Amino acid sequence: MTTDAAQPVTASDTDVMASLDDEGPESRLVIADISCDEAWMSMTADHATPLSAWR
Repeated sequence: MTTDAAQPVTASDTDVMASLDDEGPESRLVIADISCDEAWMSMTADHATPLSAWR
C-alpha cells in the first residue's frame, strides 16, 4: 500500500493558519498551510485539544 508521506520543510517556508468552521451539522477545526496546495487537515471541534490544555 502506498502512503502519502509528508516532506519536511523549514518553518520559514510555511504559512500555517487555523480556523473553526461552524457551517454544517458540527463545528470543525481546520488547520492549513496556505503556502502549499492541498496541505490541510480538519477534525471535529469536540476532538480538538482546548487551548488551555496547551499552556
